[in-house]
Amino acid sequence: MFRKILIANRGEIAVRIIRTCQEMQVKTIAIYTEVDSDSLHVKLADEAVKCVSRTGYLDMEWIIQKAVNMGAQAIHPGYGFLAENPLFAKKILEAGLVFIGPDAHTMALMGDKSKARETMASSGFPVVPGGTGIVMSTEEALPMARTLGYPVLIKAVAGGGGRGMRLVLEEDQLVLSLESASSEAKACFNNSDVYLEKYLEGCRHVEIQILADNYGEVVSLGERDCSIQRRHQKLIEESPSPALTPELRNRMSEVSCNAVKAVGYRGAGTLEFLLDKDLNFYFMEMNTRIQVEHTITELICGLDLIKEQIRIAAGEPLGYKQTDIRLTGWAMECRINAEDPVTFMPSPGKIEYFRPPGGFGVRVDSAAYSGYTVTPFYDSLISKLLVYGRTRAEVLARMQRALAEFSISGVKTTIPFHQRILADKDFQRGKFTTDFIQKKLDSEKENSLELEYHSDLDDQARDNLLIAVLSAAIETYEKSEHVRYRIINIQPSGKMRSAWRLASLYGGG
Repeated sequence: MFRKILIANRGEIAVRIIRTCQEMQVKTIAIYTEVDSDSLHVKLADEAVKCVSRTGYLDMEWIIQKAVNMGAQAIHPGYGFLAENPLFAKKILEAGLVFIGPDAHTMALMGDKSKARETMASSGFPVVPGGTGIVMSTEEALPMARTLGYPVLIKAVAGGGGRGMRLVLEEDQLVLSLESASSEAKACFNNSDVYLEKYLEGCRHVEIQILADNYGEVVSLGERDCSIQRRHQKLIEESPSPALTPELRNRMSEVSCNAVKAVGYRGAGTLEFLLDKDLNFYFMEMNTRIQVEHTITELICGLDLIKEQIRIAAGEPLGYKQTDIRLTGWAMECRINAEDPVTFMPSPGKIEYFRPPGGFGVRVDSAAYSGYTVTPFYDSLISKLLVYGRTRAEVLARMQRALAEFSISGVKTTIPFHQRILADKDFQRGKFTTDFIQKKLDSEKENSLELEYHSDLDDQARDNLLIAVLSAAIETYEKSEHVRYRIINIQPSGKMRSAWRLASLYGGG
């Protein structure tokens, strides 16, 4: 087992990894930028080193050199940043260290969304219709999009979390959307490559979690339903999916395990699918890393997935087979972001008070605390609220109680938004697809625009009405997504702005 691990990440995932390492009696090294000096991962790690590079958490040469100099044997990339960068994995190996994840070749094959689609299609697995290969120019994209038929999705090959992704409804949006998706992908993942995919409407987003060791053993840990999204960013996840039958779960798990066996994958990974109304499933992409929502899988299977990642990277066998996996109960996760719950505008600032909920079946993963400052430079996620129960009904009740108990002041959060979704009758019945949130917002927008101004309203009621109308206007404006990212994200000093910061400046969440 490793004696010391450097964590090439920040925020709640860095804290998550540190806690598991402490239980495994493995020392940790945290890295941080100037704005993250007071972050919780810096306080909890055994050692911490400041990065003064302009590229921060993307500076692979500096990260690797620090790991070597400080006596680490391995590097854990977390998610985002360099987590799915095969060059980073290759350089770590060349430096005599271990990358906690798949090898560079497999990552290049499956972590590259476009190559993964080609690999799965050539092996006979169902895939979402799309253009083949990276789109190098507008001239290539136009005929591909016409062949697929609008709407289409532009997707970053190294993307995740909705970054580098654009929905294109008609041809006159394609050029600017292509430019903005490529620019955002470069800023977030240091890789500007994108590809095209047909946008399938009225589908669920269902993913299968797998673990694979170095000795050919592969297990599926069930599915997660990630259909509650806004602009392709997941907001609420649950496991199991309300839509899957045991037979369909077994088929999707079998396809996923066979796929990773075929490419010799090792470590934790997730295969993402679209599930249509007739319960046909189509492969979209594979995430060759731990995911934000891995936590709900942990609750229903009883395994620490970070620990399993580390064990596999250290050369240990899984020590169990598919028949040993028992999935019990129900789990749900709400992502609590520092955003306005109505407009989704970012809300950076100092958290004056942070009181997480507790009680039976409640878990909170967070790097936030009272006095912590949410900066505008990184992801807006400040906490993951998870609940576990025997049934979905029990989980819904527990999540509503936990959301009501969660108290954060100083910044706006999406807690009220989650409360609205949990109270929705369609959501409670499990009747939702990936366009669920947008349809609800569109409906609310129409209702808000029908309201009339009344002089007899008190100030608070008038303010609420104004907020509703402004929210509707913002949603209408955001329909033309390319407008938001038309301005290149480079400051006069040459420093890149974060995608979140750009959104706060140019009209979106």
